[in-house]
Amino acid sequence: MSSGSECNGVKTNGYLNGSGQPEDLKIAIIGQSNFAAEVLEVLLEHHHMVVGVFTIADKGSREDILATTARQLNIPVFKISAWRRKGVPIPEVLEKYRSVGANLNVLPFCSQFIPMEVIDGAKFGSICYHPSILPRHRGASAISWTLIEGDDTAGFSIFWADDGLDTGPILLQRQCPVLGDDTLDTLYKRFLYPEGVTAMLEAVDMIADGTAPKITQTEIGATYDPALFREENQFINLNQSAKRIFNFIRGLDSVPGALAVIVAEDGSECPVRLHGASLCGPAVLANAKPLKFKGSAGPAYVDREGIFIIGSDGQLVKVKRVKKGSKMIQASQWFAQVGKKVVPLELNEREVEMEEIIKGIWKSILKVEIEAETDFFACGAGSMDVVRLVEEVKDALEIPLENENLFMAPSFQEFLNEVISRTRNGANQESSGPDYESVVLRENKKTISVPVQMFVNGRFIDAENKKTLDIINPTTEQVICRVAAASASDVDYAIRCAHDAFKGVWSQVSARERGQMMYKLADLMEQYKEELATIESVDSGAVYTLALKTHVGMSIDAWRYYAGWTDKIEGSTIPVNPAKPNNVLTFTKREPIGVCGLITPWNYPLMMLSWKMAACIAAGNTVVIKPAQVCPLTALKFAELSVKAGFPPGVINVVTGAGSITGQAISEHPLVRKLGFTGSTPIGKKIMASCAESNIKKCSMELGGKSPLIIFADCDMDKAVRLGMSSVFFNKGENCIAAGRLFVEDKIHDEFVRKVVKNIKTMAIGDPLNRGTAHGPQNHKSHMDKLMEYCEIGVKEGAKLVYGGKRVPNMKGWFFEPTVFTNVQDHMFIAKEESFGPIMVISKFHSSDFDALVQRANATEYGLASGVFTKDIRKAMLFADKVEAGTVFVNTYNKTDVAAPFGGFKQSGFGKDLGQEALNEYLKTKCVTIEY
Repeated sequence: MSSGSECNGVKTNGYLNGSGQPEDLKIAIIGQSNFAAEVLEVLLEHHHMVVGVFTIADKGSREDILATTARQLNIPVFKISAWRRKGVPIPEVLEKYRSVGANLNVLPFCSQFIPMEVIDGAKFGSICYHPSILPRHRGASAISWTLIEGDDTAGFSIFWADDGLDTGPILLQRQCPVLGDDTLDTLYKRFLYPEGVTAMLEAVDMIADGTAPKITQTEIGATYDPALFREENQFINLNQSAKRIFNFIRGLDSVPGALAVIVAEDGSECPVRLHGASLCGPAVLANAKPLKFKGSAGPAYVDREGIFIIGSDGQLVKVKRVKKGSKMIQASQWFAQVGKKVVPLELNEREVEMEEIIKGIWKSILKVEIEAETDFFACGAGSMDVVRLVEEVKDALEIPLENENLFMAPSFQEFLNEVISRTRNGANQESSGPDYESVVLRENKKTISVPVQMFVNGRFIDAENKKTLDIINPTTEQVICRVAAASASDVDYAIRCAHDAFKGVWSQVSARERGQMMYKLADLMEQYKEELATIESVDSGAVYTLALKTHVGMSIDAWRYYAGWTDKIEGSTIPVNPAKPNNVLTFTKREPIGVCGLITPWNYPLMMLSWKMAACIAAGNTVVIKPAQVCPLTALKFAELSVKAGFPPGVINVVTGAGSITGQAISEHPLVRKLGFTGSTPIGKKIMASCAESNIKKCSMELGGKSPLIIFADCDMDKAVRLGMSSVFFNKGENCIAAGRLFVEDKIHDEFVRKVVKNIKTMAIGDPLNRGTAHGPQNHKSHMDKLMEYCEIGVKEGAKLVYGGKRVPNMKGWFFEPTVFTNVQDHMFIAKEESFGPIMVISKFHSSDFDALVQRANATEYGLASGVFTKDIRKAMLFADKVEAGTVFVNTYNKTDVAAPFGGFKQSGFGKDLGQEALNEYLKTKCVTIEY
């Protein structure tokens, strides 16, 4: 035996062949699932030779992910429906196995019985992954039984397969504590899956090095547990302690779910699955409705929190969710939901075709076979899946549909009935508005008329001398239209109209009437949200589904939120020293400032308009806004809707044009008393200077950012990868709070990077109007050019370019590849400067010096946002205390809400958008003192 070596990039075995040369490992992977697929990828990444993959047969038209992954990697794939027939190995199957010449079998996860002719057929043996600390919990349901038996410790074993049932010699084991809220799902995702992949690689490396041990299993403490894939073993015994009831439910959560039978008042029985259990203290059940479980010695109860089951020890278990058939419902809604029956509509020939189309869309999103009772949300669908489903159905069938239609009809049959009913009933259409010159967009199966003139005093008008500027579609690089390019004189006219409206008609509108107009405007935005989202996609490159949910959806939320504030803006009464013998009353009034100028950026054209303008209008001001030069079309369409909503002329004005002319004229104008700006720090400094020199305007600035995101090794890795990617690549990286720099703990750095790159490779890049697209074009060409220059600097300074860094090849449009840099040192340009694009900048850290880590995170002149991923609440709170940023995300990212204040520190600006605090930016306080 010799030590392992590496020849021509392929790892060799520590064992020598007959010629005295190291013998290559030739690995056969036998099994299925994502776990096995990731083991395959990791082995290949570390230069192990995989000669064949043996997996299960296709289920219908759907093949296992291991087969898909192997084909993509050009590994021979063999789909085996059975290895044996009547207990005897099938000769042709054995021949397929022997044809690859494997000398090591790796079984990451395998549900099939593999003959000993295969297990012993590899020269160096067969190794299996088992999710328990053997010899405890032998059998097919080890993770579940670890929880059911209340073990304090969970773990996994990698052992050498023999002719016993999980009895072979141990190669290695790993363990972790079982947490109080662990379920089968969380334990698998938190430890058994990620650590298992790493350990499988370690085991193969040890075999390659000739150092893999074979430790005989002891029979002391050995258990062999019943298989929980058999339904008879899934029934829960409710006549035991609350803790054992709780453990059984969580041991089968989320698949398949603990099985129980509810007995109705009429004696009928209904099998159900119990999910989301927790142990709870004493509860007041006086108003709860009793519920009978078959075989239970006592009653359970249903109230607004869920179903409460009383254990034999008198303690309570709360169940949050119940699955009836394929439909998941809130346990608290049991009595409201149980009687509901969905009756299928009788379909004609055309409607049968529609059913197949809709079923195909459901299947493409949920990746499961679709039955009548398949529940969209119970299958794990999220908010973006809702948008995708609604939009794809609308696109395919050309019918009006809202997200709410799915929320009210979450099962397939309910949703199908809703869609068929809408097609039978037809739809209403209405269109009217102010006169204007327009461009007609024929996109997204819609015909949309968009104004191209600036909007002043309730009318669309040309700029001085009819001057215009080109608007380019970033997807096609073609001119969409030409819009008015306002001059300084045009801006002056708009501001004077706004000033007249503030002093005149707008001052006569009560706060409550103002709110009603804002609600009406929000309703119109809701009515036209598809048009607005389409314009946003064409004009700015925003992915359509994201534009619907965020760009437009959050804009609507902002208008509704601030509409509710209009009649709640109040002063206060202040006790002061009296002027004896007289009395004194002192109170404050909150008053609008007057004409406000707004200058908004190009990354979220409609949303940035709404964030600022909704608070501004709610406070009683009038406004002149200059939208981004490169994408002003949603602002102009919004102006049209403001007329329909009934806003008086002069209250809302939109002037389009270049920042150096139009924006500068707003910042210098003496009638503008407040300026709100979102954009770069250098431009923000120039605007502040203009505001100071003209008339000392009140300013609020949301400027650049280099937001740090800290990822500790104790994080939820899958969540950190998913949200870490979102923190950088959300909205193509054109996101002010994007994580400009990721600090990843050295223990998990390589795994984190590997998973990020793997996920990037699955991102669909292309036409933003395509419902499946995840990554659209950058907003404009000069920005894409800056991103390429940014990456060139990163490479030149020595950062490692792991992925991307260039324009997407062979694709028209300003598409830039999602990019990942590692080995980024603190002194580097890309460590200090914002890219404002889809560029992930990663640095390592060691957890031993927390203060040094925070110091690195704060070593920037920006302070807009920050984030941390850790399960240690103390670390999270210390980070939140010490980081110099206006927003801190803990175990999440990009989670903004219209009710929560948003703004930065240091050179990221000052003042707030959103929440009650934003109103302060558009109000002035007047103090009144009366002596009597």
